[in-house]
Amino acid sequence: MPFLDKLQLWAEERPHDTAVVVGSSRLTWAGLRDAAAGLLGDATATTVLAEPNSVGFVERYTAAVAGERRCAVLDPEWPVPMIEDVSSRVAGPVPELTTPVDAVLLDGDPSSTFLIGLTSGTTSVPKAFTRSRRSWQVSFEASIEFFGLSQDDRTLAPGPLSASLNLYALSECLYAGAAFHTLDSFDVGDAHAAISHDGITRLVLAPTALRLLSERGLAGDVDASGIRSIICAGSKLDARTLEAARRWAPSAAIFEYYGASELSFVSGTRLAAGEPLDAGGTGIGLPFPGVELSILDDAGKHLPDGEHGNISVRSGMVSNGYLWGDDGQALRCLDGWYTVGDQGFLDNGTLHILGRRSDMIVTSGKNVYPHEVELAVASVPGVDVAVAAGAPDDIRGQKVIAGVVPAYGAVTATQLRTGLDGLLARDKWPLQYFLLAELPMTDRGKVSRKVLLDWIKNHDPRAQPLG
Repeated sequence: MPFLDKLQLWAEERPHDTAVVVGSSRLTWAGLRDAAAGLLGDATATTVLAEPNSVGFVERYTAAVAGERRCAVLDPEWPVPMIEDVSSRVAGPVPELTTPVDAVLLDGDPSSTFLIGLTSGTTSVPKAFTRSRRSWQVSFEASIEFFGLSQDDRTLAPGPLSASLNLYALSECLYAGAAFHTLDSFDVGDAHAAISHDGITRLVLAPTALRLLSERGLAGDVDASGIRSIICAGSKLDARTLEAARRWAPSAAIFEYYGASELSFVSGTRLAAGEPLDAGGTGIGLPFPGVELSILDDAGKHLPDGEHGNISVRSGMVSNGYLWGDDGQALRCLDGWYTVGDQGFLDNGTLHILGRRSDMIVTSGKNVYPHEVELAVASVPGVDVAVAAGAPDDIRGQKVIAGVVPAYGAVTATQLRTGLDGLLARDKWPLQYFLLAELPMTDRGKVSRKVLLDWIKNHDPRAQPLG
C-alpha cells in the first residue's frame, strides 16, 4: 500500500502530531506506526475486515497492507451469510508472501495487489476486483493535486470506513501527512461537534450527508466558516443541497467528481465560493489529472463531441480486473480504453453523464436516460428527490414516468411540468408523475427504478398518482 513509506516519514518528522481521530479516540503518527507494526506478526497474506469505525480498524488496515499483503474491506451491515461467503472466497487461494511475516511496516512491490474491492452486481454476491499499490499511488498524486490537500488540512469523512469514498479519504490523508477524522457511526450532532471543536477544514461525503449537515447546521447555528473545501461523490449535487452548503460554509470550494470503483477518478469540477451550479445539468467537469477521456462506440470508435457512447478512460488508476463476477461487460477494454458501460458525451471537453445503458428508456423510438430526467425533475422547486423509469406502454413501447419526494408541503403535476421548461427537452418529459411516501429501495439500501415500477404496477400506497 503506497502510504506506508509516507507513514514512516511522518512518524519520524512529526511523531506527536495527530494522524487519525475516530470519535473520541486519537492516534498520533508514531502511535499509528507502532501499533500497526506490532500487528505484523499476526497479519496473514490476506486480511478481511468487516467491522465498524474505530482506531483499531485503522491499525489493522494499516498492518494488513504491509509488504505484499492484501486486504478486503467488507460492509459490516451485510447479512452474516454474505460476509462469510465473500470472506471464504477472498481467503484463498492466494499468492505466498515474498517478505517475512515479521517484515517492517513498508510498502511492497508497486505492481502487487494490496486491495480487494467489492462492488454490487446483479447477483446477491458482490463482484470483487483488485487494485495494485501503484494504481492508488497514482490516484493519490492526482487527487491531492486536484483537491488541493495539504498537511494543514483536517479532513472529516463522517461515513463508514467500509465505504470506498471514506477508505480512500483515510488512505489519501495518510499519504499526504494530513489529519483524518471520522465518527464511530454517522451522527449529525457528532459531525457538527467535530467541525466546531476539531478545526475541520475539509469535508468528504455524499450529497445526502452534505444536505443533512448543511440544513441542520444552519438551523442550529453551527459555525462552518473554517471549512475550505467540500468533496462530494456518489451523485450529482442538486440546487437545494448546493444552496444550503453555500450558506452554511460560505468560504468553501465545492468539488464534484465522477468515478467508478474499477476506474478510480474520471472527471471533476471545482465550484469556487459563490459560483453558480448548473441546476439540472448533466455536466460533471473536465478529465481528472492524469486521465485521458474519450467517448467510444461498442466497436471502439471515437465519437465526436455531442454524440452519446461509452465513457472510456486511459490512466494509471484503472484496477487490475475481477477476481470473480466478471460478466464481460462490467469492465471492458476497447483498444486500450477502459469503460464500465456508463453512457455520456463530451461538450468542449466537459463530460456529461447520462447513466447506464441498461437503464435507458426507449420511447417512441427515442432514447431517454432516466438519470438525465431525475436531475432535471429534482431541480424543480419543491422537489426533494426524483426517481425516473420507463413503464410499459402499448403505443410508445415505454413511457417516461417519475416519482417525486416533496421537499416541503405538496407538489402538483402542473408545477413539475412548468418547472421543467428550459431544463429538459420536452420529448423527454415524464408523461406521468407519482407522489412517493419514501424512496423505492432494494434490500441492500439502493434506490431502485424496478421497485418503483413494481409499486406502480401493484398500486402500492407508497406511490400515489399525481393529477
